[in-house]
Amino acid sequence: MIDTTDLSPGRSEETDPEWIRCGPCRALTYGKRFERELRVCPSCGHHGRVDSALRVQQLLDPDSVTEVAVAATVADPLGFADLRAYPDRHAEAVRRTGRETGVIAVRGRIEGHPVVLAVMDFAFLGGSLGTAEGEAITAAAEAALDERAPLIVVAASGGARMQEGALSLMQMAKTSNAFAALDEAGLLTITVVTDPTYGGVAASFATLSDVVIAEPGARMGFAGPRVIQQTIRQELPAGFQTAEFLLAHGLVDRVVRRSELRQTLGRLVAMSRVDDGAPEAEPAGVAQVWTDPARLPAELAAREPREAVALSRMPQRPTALDHAGHWLDGFIELHGDRAGADCPAIVGGLGWLGARPVVLVGHQKGHTTAELVRRKFGMPSPAGFRKAGRLFRLAAKLGLPIVTLIDTPGADPGLAAEEEGQAIAVAESLRLMGRLPVPVVAVVTGEGGSGGALALGVADRVLMCANSIYSVISPEGCAAILWKRPDAAGEAAKALRISAPDLLRLGVVDGVVPEPPGGAHTDPATAAELVSRAVAAAVAELADHKPEELLRQRFARFRQFGVAPTPGTETTA
Repeated sequence: MIDTTDLSPGRSEETDPEWIRCGPCRALTYGKRFERELRVCPSCGHHGRVDSALRVQQLLDPDSVTEVAVAATVADPLGFADLRAYPDRHAEAVRRTGRETGVIAVRGRIEGHPVVLAVMDFAFLGGSLGTAEGEAITAAAEAALDERAPLIVVAASGGARMQEGALSLMQMAKTSNAFAALDEAGLLTITVVTDPTYGGVAASFATLSDVVIAEPGARMGFAGPRVIQQTIRQELPAGFQTAEFLLAHGLVDRVVRRSELRQTLGRLVAMSRVDDGAPEAEPAGVAQVWTDPARLPAELAAREPREAVALSRMPQRPTALDHAGHWLDGFIELHGDRAGADCPAIVGGLGWLGARPVVLVGHQKGHTTAELVRRKFGMPSPAGFRKAGRLFRLAAKLGLPIVTLIDTPGADPGLAAEEEGQAIAVAESLRLMGRLPVPVVAVVTGEGGSGGALALGVADRVLMCANSIYSVISPEGCAAILWKRPDAAGEAAKALRISAPDLLRLGVVDGVVPEPPGGAHTDPATAAELVSRAVAAAVAELADHKPEELLRQRFARFRQFGVAPTPGTETTA
């Protein structure tokens, strides 16, 4: 019997004990079952360490693996010795793992999709980043670039390798530059964070990927907790630097169990659309004019603005996540702004809209009081707009259309939001959206409140649901400022022209999506289906536009607002 805290990832089946004791929970597991469970404790879910060869076997399709050629590197550049000579330590690592370096770089397939995979092995000198490991990561990135394949890195490291001095430090820049080349080429990069990932690896390529996934309980940080405690002399919070802590602080996209990791990676790789670079054929019936039969103001049912305000705020209306669940296949939500926060009022991720992968970003309110409070009633903080920006840039990099769903009273007006630069965050989102080289379709599904709404609304096509509203300010706010009395909100709503027919007349929106009789809240599934049809048709219409054409038309769309028409050119909607 052996304890998993002492279990060497490099053990062979012949030397594995019959029973394994879990380090954290002390439960006993039959050795063969432990291997079938991918070295995850069936009692507490603790994820044990996995050596690089076994990790390749777990992730890639059988018989698809070939090694990437990696150049030879210097063996002992400093002639380093501490209590032992560095060559002796290195030779022992080679004997223990059966590998010459701490990284395996291979080509292969995940669910039939070509990828390049680089796997770090903590059993090899603590997964430290030496010249050989940096060269292997860089070679893997260059192979991905040559073959236009996604790059996946499985990180496990204690940091840079001290015995190689400044040459080890230089590997951080070397690998980061290799990742930058993949960014410029529009190739997807994914990091899988395993336990532990620290120091120079965390501070370079491991956190530069488009998507960062962590196994449960995996720890990642620049400095280890012992160093931090010794430096700041403070008690660290429970779960500090664990995957769950990192997710809550917006530093990783997802925490994924090992049993679900291969499937998650396969879905992400499939949506990166790098296999042949060509879009798939649209399903029958999608490439058509918007399904909305009531595009002209004269065709829209008249509704009192005050009633539209009430209907737009009904908590039973479908939220962004409801829409994603209803009409995006294989939706994978991504989290965090990578700067310390994950605003719950903005959600987003990737999914299939028919045969076409898209990036979805939307405001998220919720249905219950508890969820509304947790989601800040759909009012984003600066971190929310930064998260949206991350996803917009990912879409631009991969060439994927963007769909935004707008439903917010406005941006978070609180003290913390102001301290974190709310105005700047909104402004940067407006600028970023205006220059995205991919199709952008926005739908106001509920409330479209001021700059917090427009920050997701700089699009090629802007649609509104029939009972949604879109305004520079809430009717209540306008009434309080101009009428000097809150009970004038109805008058303000009418004066502001915030309902769909008025905004369609003004040209602020391009189309109106019908709702079920009585409003979207009466039949959320049908309401979501109507939105999905309108979005799919708009995306299909824009799909063939070249980036320069999209940018030109989007600029012109917003450039003309408020400009008086030249005499003789007026048109009647």
